[in-house]
Amino acid sequence: MSEALSSAPQTLTSVLGFETVDVERDRARARVEVADRHRQPYGIVHGGVYAALAESIASEATAVAVHEGGKIAIGMSNFVTFMRPISSGTVHAEAIAKHAGSTTWVWDVEMTDDEGRLCAASRVTVAVRPRPQERSPGSGS
Repeated sequence: MSEALSSAPQTLTSVLGFETVDVERDRARARVEVADRHRQPYGIVHGGVYAALAESIASEATAVAVHEGGKIAIGMSNFVTFMRPISSGTVHAEAIAKHAGSTTWVWDVEMTDDEGRLCAASRVTVAVRPRPQERSPGSGS
């Protein structure tokens, strides 16, 4: 399941080059090598990259945890605070589950530079919903 989420063609995750490092039930890690496509005009990583990385790893980890129960995970909210800029190297993200409910999961995601310094932090809430039913050909809907 995790491989399918992170390797789907032309998703934001693949376009930005995010790499899932590991996913467990209550913890997940990802990273992205900084390239020109990640930088804003001042040469530092754009805030949207941090937000997308945090939401991607929290959603992926939730999806992996709820998949067996016939559920899907959809981002619901994402609040990011920026502490220190990154202009090169790697952005490392570690997500820790704070709440694993039947309809929502809440994650704290810390993003650090290659020296382990905290650069951004995010609180991500992920909605858990029943998997949509696949439509059969000719169903008219």
